[in-house]
Amino acid sequence: MITRRRIAVIGAAVVILSAAAAADRQPGDVFRDCPECPEMVVIGAGSFVMGSDGRHRHERPAHPAAIVNPFAMGRYEVTFDEWAACHEAGGCARMPDDHKWGRGRRPVINLTWPEMQTYVRWLSERTGAVYRLPSETEWEYAARAGSDTAFWWGDEVGDNRANCRDCGSEWSKKGSAPVGSFEPNPFGLHDMHGNVWEWTEDCWNPTHHGAPADGSPRLNGDCNKRVMRSGSWYYFSKNSRSAWRFYNDVRVKSYNIGFRVVRDLP
Repeated sequence: MITRRRIAVIGAAVVILSAAAAADRQPGDVFRDCPECPEMVVIGAGSFVMGSDGRHRHERPAHPAAIVNPFAMGRYEVTFDEWAACHEAGGCARMPDDHKWGRGRRPVINLTWPEMQTYVRWLSERTGAVYRLPSETEWEYAARAGSDTAFWWGDEVGDNRANCRDCGSEWSKKGSAPVGSFEPNPFGLHDMHGNVWEWTEDCWNPTHHGAPADGSPRLNGDCNKRVMRSGSWYYFSKNSRSAWRFYNDVRVKSYNIGFRVVRDLP
Protein backbone atom coordinates (compact mmCIF):
# COMPACT_ATOMS: atom_id res chain seq x y z
CA MET A 1 0.00 0.00 0.00
CA ILE A 2 1.36 3.40 -0.95
CA THR A 3 1.49 6.14 1.65
CA ARG A 4 0.83 9.43 -0.10
CA ARG A 5 1.72 12.84 1.14
CA ARG A 6 1.52 16.32 -0.24
CA ILE A 7 3.92 19.15 0.50
CA ALA A 8 2.94 22.77 0.92
CA VAL A 9 5.24 25.72 1.35
CA ILE A 10 4.29 27.96 4.26
CA GLY A 11 6.70 30.83 4.63
CA ALA A 12 10.16 29.25 4.47
CA ALA A 13 9.04 25.88 5.82
CA VAL A 14 8.01 22.80 3.89
CA VAL A 15 5.10 21.02 5.52
CA ILE A 16 4.18 17.45 4.55
CA LEU A 17 0.42 17.06 4.47
CA SER A 18 -1.67 13.90 4.42
CA ALA A 19 -3.58 13.31 1.17
CA ALA A 20 -6.23 10.78 0.22
CA ALA A 21 -5.00 7.71 -1.61
CA ALA A 22 -5.85 8.51 -5.24
CA ALA A 23 -4.27 8.28 -8.65
CA ASP A 24 -4.02 12.05 -9.10
CA ARG A 25 -0.46 12.71 -8.01
CA GLN A 26 0.52 16.29 -8.76
CA PRO A 27 3.99 17.79 -9.25
CA GLY A 28 5.47 18.43 -5.81
CA ASP A 29 3.55 15.62 -4.09
CA VAL A 30 5.73 13.55 -1.77
CA PHE A 31 5.14 9.87 -1.12
CA ARG A 32 6.91 6.81 0.19
CA ASP A 33 6.10 3.31 -1.04
CA CYS A 34 7.18 1.54 2.15
CA PRO A 35 8.46 2.60 5.60
CA GLU A 36 12.10 1.96 4.64
CA CYS A 37 11.78 3.37 1.11
CA PRO A 38 13.15 6.78 0.08
CA GLU A 39 10.80 9.75 0.03
CA MET A 40 9.89 10.50 -3.57
CA VAL A 41 8.82 13.80 -5.15
CA VAL A 42 6.57 13.90 -8.21
CA ILE A 43 8.21 15.74 -11.12
CA GLY A 44 5.88 16.89 -13.87
CA ALA A 45 6.42 16.53 -17.61
CA GLY A 46 7.91 19.49 -19.44
CA SER A 47 10.66 20.74 -21.71
CA PHE A 48 13.89 22.68 -21.22
CA VAL A 49 17.20 23.50 -22.84
CA MET A 50 19.74 20.89 -21.78
CA GLY A 51 23.47 21.45 -21.73
CA SER A 52 25.47 24.57 -22.48
CA ASP A 53 27.34 26.04 -25.42
CA GLY A 54 30.07 27.38 -23.12
CA ARG A 55 33.70 26.39 -23.08
CA HIS A 56 33.18 22.88 -21.69
CA ARG A 57 32.82 20.61 -24.70
CA HIS A 58 31.17 17.80 -22.71
CA GLU A 59 28.16 20.08 -22.18
CA ARG A 60 27.68 20.88 -25.87
CA PRO A 61 25.50 21.42 -27.71
CA ALA A 62 22.74 23.11 -25.76
CA HIS A 63 19.62 21.50 -27.16
CA PRO A 64 15.89 21.26 -26.52
CA ALA A 65 14.89 18.22 -24.48
CA ALA A 66 11.51 17.01 -23.31
CA ILE A 67 10.34 14.98 -20.35
CA VAL A 68 7.39 13.20 -21.91
CA ASN A 69 6.12 11.41 -18.82
CA PRO A 70 5.96 12.58 -15.20
CA PHE A 71 8.21 10.63 -12.85
CA ALA A 72 9.15 10.63 -9.18
CA MET A 73 12.68 11.34 -7.96
CA GLY A 74 14.26 10.81 -4.56
CA ARG A 75 13.81 13.89 -2.44
CA TYR A 76 17.32 13.23 -1.12
CA GLU A 77 20.34 11.21 -2.11
CA VAL A 78 20.03 7.60 -0.92
CA THR A 79 21.22 7.43 2.69
CA PHE A 80 23.16 4.88 4.70
CA ASP A 81 19.96 4.11 6.63
CA GLU A 82 18.10 3.33 3.41
CA TRP A 83 20.93 1.20 2.09
CA ALA A 84 21.10 -0.64 5.42
CA ALA A 85 17.44 -1.66 5.04
CA CYS A 86 18.30 -3.31 1.73
CA HIS A 87 21.40 -4.93 3.20
CA GLU A 88 19.51 -6.32 6.20
CA ALA A 89 16.80 -7.71 3.90
CA GLY A 90 19.42 -9.50 1.79
CA GLY A 91 18.93 -7.35 -1.29
CA CYS A 92 22.27 -5.51 -1.10
CA ALA A 93 25.30 -7.69 -0.43
CA ARG A 94 27.76 -5.25 1.08
CA MET A 95 27.63 -2.51 3.69
CA PRO A 96 30.09 0.13 2.45
CA ASP A 97 32.61 2.10 4.51
CA ASP A 98 31.45 5.52 5.72
CA HIS A 99 34.96 7.04 5.74
CA LYS A 100 34.47 7.65 9.48
CA TRP A 101 31.97 10.44 8.77
CA GLY A 102 28.99 8.61 10.20
CA ARG A 103 26.09 6.78 8.62
CA GLY A 104 22.41 7.47 9.30
CA ARG A 105 21.21 10.37 7.14
CA ARG A 106 24.47 10.86 5.29
CA PRO A 107 24.46 9.85 1.62
CA VAL A 108 25.67 6.30 1.12
CA ILE A 109 29.09 6.24 -0.57
CA ASN A 110 31.83 3.81 -1.63
CA LEU A 111 29.57 1.80 -3.91
CA THR A 112 30.09 0.80 -7.53
CA TRP A 113 27.49 1.46 -10.23
CA PRO A 114 26.47 -2.23 -10.38
CA GLU A 115 26.02 -2.30 -6.60
CA MET A 116 23.64 0.64 -6.84
CA GLN A 117 21.66 -1.34 -9.40
CA THR A 118 21.07 -4.02 -6.75
CA TYR A 119 19.38 -1.39 -4.59
CA VAL A 120 16.93 -0.26 -7.28
CA ARG A 121 16.13 -3.89 -8.09
CA TRP A 122 15.42 -4.54 -4.42
CA LEU A 123 13.15 -1.48 -4.19
CA SER A 124 11.29 -2.63 -7.29
CA GLU A 125 10.80 -6.12 -5.87
CA ARG A 126 9.88 -4.76 -2.46
CA THR A 127 7.21 -2.37 -3.76
CA GLY A 128 6.03 -3.70 -7.12
CA ALA A 129 6.87 -0.33 -8.69
CA VAL A 130 9.68 0.35 -11.15
CA TYR A 131 12.67 2.02 -9.49
CA ARG A 132 15.84 2.87 -11.38
CA LEU A 133 18.63 5.39 -11.71
CA PRO A 134 17.66 8.65 -13.44
CA SER A 135 18.49 9.30 -17.04
CA GLU A 136 20.91 12.16 -17.57
CA THR A 137 18.10 14.22 -19.09
CA GLU A 138 15.79 13.59 -16.14
CA TRP A 139 18.58 14.52 -13.76
CA GLU A 140 19.33 17.88 -15.40
CA TYR A 141 15.64 18.73 -15.80
CA ALA A 142 15.09 18.03 -12.09
CA ALA A 143 18.22 19.93 -11.04
CA ARG A 144 17.30 23.02 -13.05
CA ALA A 145 13.74 23.02 -11.69
CA GLY A 146 12.65 25.55 -14.31
CA SER A 147 15.82 27.66 -14.19
CA ASP A 148 18.23 28.42 -17.02
CA THR A 149 21.08 29.57 -14.79
CA ALA A 150 24.20 27.77 -13.59
CA PHE A 151 22.49 26.75 -10.33
CA TRP A 152 18.79 26.67 -9.61
CA TRP A 153 19.15 29.85 -7.53
CA GLY A 154 21.24 31.82 -10.06
CA ASP A 155 24.60 32.04 -11.79
CA GLU A 156 26.71 32.64 -8.67
CA VAL A 157 27.31 29.87 -6.17
CA GLY A 158 26.90 32.25 -3.22
CA ASP A 159 27.63 31.18 0.33
CA ASN A 160 26.32 28.15 2.21
CA ARG A 161 23.74 27.12 -0.37
CA ALA A 162 25.32 23.74 -1.10
CA ASN A 163 28.26 21.54 -0.15
CA CYS A 164 31.21 21.97 -2.51
CA ARG A 165 34.84 23.06 -2.16
CA ASP A 166 34.09 26.78 -2.52
CA CYS A 167 30.46 26.74 -1.32
CA GLY A 168 31.24 28.10 2.14
CA SER A 169 29.45 25.39 4.10
CA GLU A 170 30.63 23.73 7.30
CA TRP A 171 31.24 20.51 5.31
CA SER A 172 33.05 22.07 2.32
CA LYS A 173 36.40 20.35 1.61
CA LYS A 174 35.77 18.06 4.63
CA GLY A 175 33.16 15.50 3.65
CA SER A 176 29.52 14.81 2.94
CA ALA A 177 26.69 16.61 4.70
CA PRO A 178 23.57 14.90 6.05
CA VAL A 179 20.96 14.96 3.31
CA GLY A 180 18.60 17.90 3.43
CA SER A 181 21.09 20.25 5.09
CA PHE A 182 20.33 22.94 2.49
CA GLU A 183 17.08 24.34 1.15
CA PRO A 184 15.37 22.41 -1.65
CA ASN A 185 15.03 23.60 -5.21
CA PRO A 186 11.60 24.67 -6.55
CA PHE A 187 10.80 21.04 -7.40
CA GLY A 188 11.33 20.07 -3.74
CA LEU A 189 14.64 18.25 -4.27
CA HIS A 190 17.62 18.65 -1.94
CA ASP A 191 21.35 18.56 -2.73
CA MET A 192 21.10 18.53 -6.51
CA HIS A 193 24.23 20.69 -6.49
CA GLY A 194 27.21 19.24 -4.63
CA ASN A 195 27.44 16.91 -1.61
CA VAL A 196 28.21 13.71 -3.59
CA TRP A 197 28.38 12.89 -7.26
CA GLU A 198 25.28 11.05 -8.44
CA TRP A 199 25.37 8.20 -10.94
CA THR A 200 22.89 8.19 -13.82
CA GLU A 201 21.80 5.36 -16.10
CA ASP A 202 23.49 6.80 -19.21
CA CYS A 203 26.53 5.41 -20.95
CA TRP A 204 29.28 7.97 -21.49
CA ASN A 205 29.42 10.02 -24.67
CA PRO A 206 31.75 13.02 -24.81
CA THR A 207 29.07 15.42 -26.09
CA HIS A 208 25.29 15.67 -26.37
CA HIS A 209 25.35 15.03 -30.13
CA GLY A 210 22.88 12.22 -30.80
CA ALA A 211 21.32 12.38 -27.33
CA PRO A 212 17.70 11.21 -26.94
CA ALA A 213 15.17 14.03 -27.06
CA ASP A 214 12.49 12.29 -25.00
CA GLY A 215 14.17 12.00 -21.60
CA SER A 216 15.21 8.36 -21.98
CA PRO A 217 18.71 7.21 -20.98
CA ARG A 218 21.43 7.05 -23.61
CA LEU A 219 22.51 3.43 -23.78
CA ASN A 220 25.00 3.66 -26.63
CA GLY A 221 28.59 4.81 -26.29
CA ASP A 222 31.06 3.61 -23.65
CA CYS A 223 28.87 1.67 -21.25
CA ASN A 224 31.81 0.66 -19.07
CA LYS A 225 31.68 4.31 -18.05
CA ARG A 226 28.50 5.99 -16.81
CA VAL A 227 27.59 9.64 -16.51
CA MET A 228 27.84 11.35 -13.13
CA ARG A 229 26.18 14.63 -12.19
CA SER A 230 26.06 17.18 -9.33
CA GLY A 231 29.68 17.55 -8.24
CA SER A 232 30.63 16.93 -4.64
CA TRP A 233 31.95 18.34 -1.38
CA TYR A 234 35.51 17.94 -2.71
CA TYR A 235 35.10 19.61 -6.11
CA PHE A 236 34.75 23.29 -7.00
CA SER A 237 31.37 24.83 -7.71
CA LYS A 238 31.93 24.83 -11.49
CA ASN A 239 31.54 21.03 -11.29
CA SER A 240 28.22 21.40 -9.46
CA ARG A 241 26.47 23.46 -12.15
CA SER A 242 23.28 22.01 -13.64
CA ALA A 243 24.93 21.46 -17.03
CA TRP A 244 28.21 19.94 -15.80
CA ARG A 245 28.69 16.31 -16.71
CA PHE A 246 31.46 13.80 -16.31
CA TYR A 247 31.93 10.05 -16.04
CA ASN A 248 33.59 7.28 -14.12
CA ASP A 249 34.28 3.61 -14.63
CA VAL A 250 31.39 1.52 -13.31
CA ARG A 251 33.82 -0.42 -11.09
CA VAL A 252 34.92 2.69 -9.20
CA LYS A 253 33.79 3.27 -5.63
CA SER A 254 34.63 6.51 -3.87
CA TYR A 255 33.82 8.70 -0.88
CA ASN A 256 32.80 11.29 -3.50
CA ILE A 257 30.11 9.25 -5.24
CA GLY A 258 26.54 8.38 -4.25
CA PHE A 259 23.20 8.24 -6.05
CA ARG A 260 19.52 9.07 -5.98
CA VAL A 261 16.66 7.03 -7.40
CA VAL A 262 13.79 7.56 -9.80
CA ARG A 263 10.43 5.78 -9.79
CA ASP A 264 8.24 5.42 -12.85
CA LEU A 265 4.66 6.62 -12.42
CA PRO A 266 1.57 4.92 -13.92
